[in-house]
Amino acid sequence: MTRARAHLVPFALTGGFAVSAIALVAYLLWPTWSTGGADAPDKLPVSIGGTLFNLPISAIRMKIQRHSGPQERIDLDFLYPSLETPTGPRHVTADTVDTAMQPIDRIFLSIAAHHDALSPEQRTATIYPRYFEQALATPDDGLTMRTFRSDTPYGSEDFYSAASPALTARCTRDAATPGMCLSERRVDGADLTFRFPRSWLSQWRDVANAMEKLTAQLRGPKG
Repeated sequence: MTRARAHLVPFALTGGFAVSAIALVAYLLWPTWSTGGADAPDKLPVSIGGTLFNLPISAIRMKIQRHSGPQERIDLDFLYPSLETPTGPRHVTADTVDTAMQPIDRIFLSIAAHHDALSPEQRTATIYPRYFEQALATPDDGLTMRTFRSDTPYGSEDFYSAASPALTARCTRDAATPGMCLSERRVDGADLTFRFPRSWLSQWRDVANAMEKLTAQLRGPKG
């Protein structure tokens, strides 16, 4: 009996080692991912006019534009003054639909390929001055306003400019709806068009700095 048990010991040890080896291999090969999956990226690399931008997905206004790769144009908006991305559209209820218009709390941005069209700087320097009223305007808190003649394509607008920080904006006048401003700049193959309420010009330096900051944040690495 003792000799029989002695023969069984090597088999038992071998079996123990085999089980341990199988358990170790199973542990090393067992999948470690969770069923929730990886988090989706919060930014997309988008090429517009051959220029790379890294755009926050939640800031892109149209779902059809929420994909990476080359695009002709893309539209975004950001909360102002925080420049954070919106969490969703503002909901209108039956109780609020007839109330006074809510103030705009966003700065809107369109990025489009310019295809060598006249640059915003060229329009400011050579086109707009042809349509200004003759009266010269003096700067008010560093911001100069020029009025367009009523018989021109921009007859219902005014032009604002400042040197430091740099700002140019063409603005409609307040009427049934609040006046809005349009400010453009060129970045390589793309033109950036910012839109914001005219009333924000009372803090024009903050607006100019916000547009500069957004331009720097969205610009991808240069090739």
